[in-house]
Amino acid sequence: MTEMLRMLRKLAQMNRLANARLHRACAALPPGGYEAPRPSFFGSIRATLNHVLLVDRFYIDALAGRPLDEAALAEAGDCPDLARLAEWQAREDDRLLALVAALTPEALAEIVPVDRGSRMQHDRRDDLLSHLFQHQTHHRGQVHGLLSQAGVVPPQLDEFIVGDDAAARAEDMARLGWTEDQLMRP
Repeated sequence: MTEMLRMLRKLAQMNRLANARLHRACAALPPGGYEAPRPSFFGSIRATLNHVLLVDRFYIDALAGRPLDEAALAEAGDCPDLARLAEWQAREDDRLLALVAALTPEALAEIVPVDRGSRMQHDRRDDLLSHLFQHQTHHRGQVHGLLSQAGVVPPQLDEFIVGDDAAARAEDMARLGWTEDQLMRP
């Protein structure tokens, strides 16, 4: 189980790094490009990133034992600009990092109540984390494609976890204040 905790920690770190990279790339969009209508599930880069933030808030609150916060979800779903979204997303990413760092092997199998407003969902903590990481990756991939369509070179998002990628992540690691020893620790 300690290997599972290590993997979840690295996925939370990868999530933080990938979001930071994606937000920097979005900052290169021309005026109006962030919110411009685009053929996609959510209709724009802005709407897709707002959805990622909303779902992160929803699940991180549930994983932390907090009740449904409809006001915070509405705020996330309608975040008006990239700078604020990047700030709010970084905060959620840091909450997720802290949550994962505090986990014990026993906590992974715990059943977590998820307040969905009209009903309660009950799932294992490790399953919810797995779902959350998959959700984030899926929608970041959509934004990656939308950036390409908008003429912005999308960032590398699929390297991070293995040691051989150290050089490719060095600048981002420095921005985040992370070291290779922190990332690669057992």
